[in-house]
Amino acid sequence: MNLWIEKKKILITCPKGIVPWLADEVRALGFPILREGEAAVETEGTLADTMRLNLHVRTGHRVLFLIEAFEAMNPEGLYTGIRKIPWEDFLHEGGAHAYLCVTSTADTPTINDARFVNVKTKDAIVDRLVERCGLRPDSGPDRDRAVVHVYWKGNEILVYLDTSGEPLSRRGYRKIPLAAPMQETLAAAVILAMGWKGRTSFVNPMCGSGTLAIEAALFAEGRAPGLLRSNYGFIHLKGFDPAAWRKIRAEAHGMQKETAAKIIATDIDPKAVAAARQNARTAGVEKLITFTVCPFAQTPVPERGGVVILNPPYGERTGELSRLTGLYREIGDFFKQKCGDYLGY
Repeated sequence: MNLWIEKKKILITCPKGIVPWLADEVRALGFPILREGEAAVETEGTLADTMRLNLHVRTGHRVLFLIEAFEAMNPEGLYTGIRKIPWEDFLHEGGAHAYLCVTSTADTPTINDARFVNVKTKDAIVDRLVERCGLRPDSGPDRDRAVVHVYWKGNEILVYLDTSGEPLSRRGYRKIPLAAPMQETLAAAVILAMGWKGRTSFVNPMCGSGTLAIEAALFAEGRAPGLLRSNYGFIHLKGFDPAAWRKIRAEAHGMQKETAAKIIATDIDPKAVAAARQNARTAGVEKLITFTVCPFAQTPVPERGGVVILNPPYGERTGELSRLTGLYREIGDFFKQKCGDYLGY
């Protein structure tokens, strides 16, 4: 079984509510949409195709490559079905890559704890590799090498290779996250939902650790978000072609473009601005963003319009709502007085 050239179903997961923008991204990359779920998009392709998806998708969390589907009523049926899969064809049983992580999602009356599914799956895989190859790979919770994901709902079991490993939201640039940071994939989805094309000004008061501004800069440059990462799950699978991966990355670098968009990020907290600037430096977009320490109402707003977006406190705790009334009134005044030519979010 050569999954690098054989087409299979591919499930790309994402946060709830952003499936339409993930689907648009997948289509733009030339892949068909087979199904849109509540928090995922299903397409099809080869294992080699997952390299490009992992590299380019901005709003997805994980790229899961389906290798088998079967039915089971109980843990013994799970073990039997997993052990029948030819794991020796795509998992390393020895050497530096011989490490396995199993994750799962279980919604079946016979299982109360998904960790049991992980252990049963791992045992079946290891037993198969010992039987066929005489070697036993290490296993554990770290997702920095080969990752297998099992989805069990009712009697249906779907077995995937998690080609992402660590979630794609972990771009690699957010070294200083601060409190309650916005996830990178969500920030990218917000930018796509706004309809901003990367050619007009992007103004982000209350920028926090800078995620929105950094994602805007990456988008404006046409830079694939996955270029910031060096490690993915597919790298640790048998048959991985380093030369093909280098070519895909080189093609992505060649798609980058210069941008004249003015991206402005401000925050009243000097520590937040310092963190945002450092994160932007790590992402390689510091020169594209103008950072300023100031109250949001003093944020410089360029002429000729664009978009302005804030992510203010929204008062989940008791008593906070009354204290935020004045702040939201000030935000309204800021939009009316300084952002007349802008779309505000």
